[in-house]
Amino acid sequence: INPKEKKTVAYHESGHALLAELVPGADPVSKISIIPRGIAALGYTTQLPTEDRYLMTRSELLARIDVLLGGRVAEEIVFGDISTGAQNDLQRATEIARTMITQFGMSEKLGLASLEGPRHATFLMVPTQSPKEYSEETARLIDAEVKQILSEAHTKARDILLAHRPALEELAKLLLEKEVVDRPALQAILKVRSIDSMKEKKRAADIQGSEAVLPSAEKD
Repeated sequence: INPKEKKTVAYHESGHALLAELVPGADPVSKISIIPRGIAALGYTTQLPTEDRYLMTRSELLARIDVLLGGRVAEEIVFGDISTGAQNDLQRATEIARTMITQFGMSEKLGLASLEGPRHATFLMVPTQSPKEYSEETARLIDAEVKQILSEAHTKARDILLAHRPALEELAKLLLEKEVVDRPALQAILKVRSIDSMKEKKRAADIQGSEAVLPSAEKD
């Protein structure tokens, strides 16, 4: 891929990786790569669960959506534009949000009813069209709930990446240089940036404290 696309992929995958590390309930990152795997994947971020899981909570599903939107949000922040690279991310995020509402009863507005059956045929992971068992009004509510979940996840992802913009830049730069970044390198970036952030906050607090003393000193 050309240098411009490679840079876009580096920031995209960096967005996924940082969200996976910073959002509570998300699976930790094991590896980030911008080496293309065919046309379908120009880069990838691998997450590994810390233990075998058979159930997922609502907060964990929302965390997964946050991570999926991290790539698109990183592109928005850095380039002020978006690419087609988030197509699969958006499909998966929308599917999770819709399943939460229509199958898992995780919507306060729609309650506990299971409104749709599984979207895959038994034994065959082939998408199927579930029979519609609800009214047009309910369909509108489902669409609104899906939109709200995705919108809130987008806002959360944006806030997190903006707050950790230096780490985003450093990780993308490292990916462009090395092409593959493992977990220790990612953790090192976040640790250094966390220490720098604490120093900046302390410095700002010290300055504010000094300014607060000035009026009384002048008065004396």
